Amino acid sequence: MNKQELVDAIAGESGLSKADAKRAVDGFVTVVGGALKKDDRVALVGFGSFSISKRAARTGRNPQTGKAIQIKAKNVVKFKAGADLSGKVN
Repeated sequence: MNKQELVDAIAGESGLSKADAKRAVDGFVTVVGGALKKDDRVALVGFGSFSISKRAARTGRNPQTGKAIQIKAKNVVKFKAGADLSGKVN
């Protein structure tokens, strides 16, 4: 499902117009991104939680040459599914 399909599904399920559903999805993405940028955790009970994990710098290998390369430290987004979401999938 891509973003437009998600907007259409939310509009159909909630009775919102497609424009309102698109603004809601865009707002959700903006707010979650802003919270994660401030190193906050976003938890939606039953759905799951978004958090930031810090990945340390490390040495890797170029697969073509085999030469060692330095990989910089960075933050990565993690999502852990909640019990309700996991139950719907399994």
